[in-house]
Amino acid sequence: MKNKFFTIKNSTVEKVDFYIYGDIVPETDWKWDESEVMPSDIKNLLDEHKGKKINLYVNSGGGSVFAGIAMHNMLKRHEGEITAYVDGLAGSIASVIVMAADRIIVPKNAYLMIHKAWTWAVGNGNDLRKQADDLDRIDEGIFNTYKEKLKEGIDEETIKQMIEDETWLTGEQAAEFFAIETSDSLEAVACASDFFQNYKFIPSKLVKNKEQGEPSREPAEMENSLQSESEIDSLLLEIDLI
Repeated sequence: MKNKFFTIKNSTVEKVDFYIYGDIVPETDWKWDESEVMPSDIKNLLDEHKGKKINLYVNSGGGSVFAGIAMHNMLKRHEGEITAYVDGLAGSIASVIVMAADRIIVPKNAYLMIHKAWTWAVGNGNDLRKQADDLDRIDEGIFNTYKEKLKEGIDEETIKQMIEDETWLTGEQAAEFFAIETSDSLEAVACASDFFQNYKFIPSKLVKNKEQGEPSREPAEMENSLQSESEIDSLLLEIDLI
C-alpha cells in the first residue's frame, strides 16, 4: 500500500493481510513519519476489502487513544473474520486495537502492554479536575474493551490494577488473563515508537531507534514483565484532549 509500515499484502478474493507497524495518530492531512497510522488508513482498507477475512499483523508502541478506539470500532464492525498477530508488541492503544479481532495470536516472546491514559493539560483548578475526570472515563472505556476478552473467572480488579501499574505481558502471560492464543517463540520484531521514552519496563529486544532503524543504545530494561510502578510519569496512552 502507501508505505512499508502500513502495508497490504496477499490480497485475494477471500482474504487480505495487512500490517500496522507504527504509532497510532489522530486524523490529519499529513504525517510526521511514514510509519504513522490514522483511522482513515483503516477505513480505506475496510472499504476496499469488505467482507474479506483479514490477517492483521501488529507491531506498535501505541499512540492516540481516540484514533485507536476509532480503529478498534471500525474493525469490530467488519463483516469478515479478523485474526490479529502480534509480531513484537501491541502496546498501549495498540493492545486495544487487537481486541477487535476474532482471534488474537501472540508468540511466547511477543508482548501486550496495558496502562492508564495520559495527557498534557493547562488551565486552572477546574480545568485540571475536568481533565482528570475525563481520563478516568477514558480508562473505564478502555477497560470495558479488555473486559470483553477476559477469560472466565478472571477478577476484574486484577486487570484494573495491571492497567494502573503499566504491565507488560508475554504471550504466555497474556493468555492467562485474556482469550488469546500463543504460538511458538519467533525472532521478535523490534518496534520504533515515539512513546517509548514514557514507559518504564520496555523489553530491550523490542526497542528500535525510529530514525536509525537500530536498537536503542539505552533501552529501559524490564526486570520482570509483571513488575510495575504507579507513579504518574509511568502512564502514557497518547490522547487528544488539548
